Amino acid sequence: MRNIIFFLYKYYTFLLFLGLELLSFIIIYRYNNYQKASFLNYTGSVSSGFYNAISSTSSYFSLKNVNDSLQAENARLRSQLLNAFYQNSFTATKINDTTYKQQYEYISASVVNNSVTKRNNYITLDKGSDHGIEKGMGVICSNGIVGTVQFVSSQYCVVLSFLNSQSNLSVKVKKNNAFGSLIWEGDDPGEARLKDINKHVKVAVNDDIITSNYSTIYPEGIPVGSISSHYLDDGENFHSIHVKLNTDFGAIKCVYVIRNLFKNQQQLIEEIANTEKH
Repeated sequence: MRNIIFFLYKYYTFLLFLGLELLSFIIIYRYNNYQKASFLNYTGSVSSGFYNAISSTSSYFSLKNVNDSLQAENARLRSQLLNAFYQNSFTATKINDTTYKQQYEYISASVVNNSVTKRNNYITLDKGSDHGIEKGMGVICSNGIVGTVQFVSSQYCVVLSFLNSQSNLSVKVKKNNAFGSLIWEGDDPGEARLKDINKHVKVAVNDDIITSNYSTIYPEGIPVGSISSHYLDDGENFHSIHVKLNTDFGAIKCVYVIRNLFKNQQQLIEEIANTEKH
């Protein structure tokens, strides 16, 4: 209490000045319409800027939640696309929903580690067995193919990137359905080579390349890239084709892991068929 009294005694003239200044401003802005309107406009502008700054900051820190929500929604919508369903044309069956049965499910994930400069590149995702991820599942992004799940833990998985010496993707030329194998030769992360396209097949620069139906990993029709160049050497039976990939592997952030619900059934029947042959 003594210190407060001493403070007031020491600075009473300054405090009196501030009090009178404040009182004069109140009188001016309360009883003069022009000054009152100017003051309200100014304070309104300041408060609006302050609230906008708070809103922008809050929105920025909530971007991750928004992004996760959008990924989940995209995965749900992809699962409803027509190429995610298997068409059963055997109409004599009496089972309900005989026309279409869902064949593919999509699980959204985020990239937490990635490489593009090695001969064998891998990508780490933030989803694992706890989220339904299994070895052998295909991975795509919004632009095209990414790779195949190779290793799985409870919370993470490692994807064998298409930019890998072990990659071999079954694709086809969209305009004529000519099938071939797409491989990465280890040079340009934006380009691959298409093999096994017969010389009698007509191809042209900018022809679209998509996934074929000869795979248990990817649905048919996923965009892969477009032909950037091609030539046919004398005496060769197959085109030499270079494909510009749609996927920018150095900028991948969000991906979708594909579950083929019929994969085990197809592999089982193929194994039985191979056993019978021998």
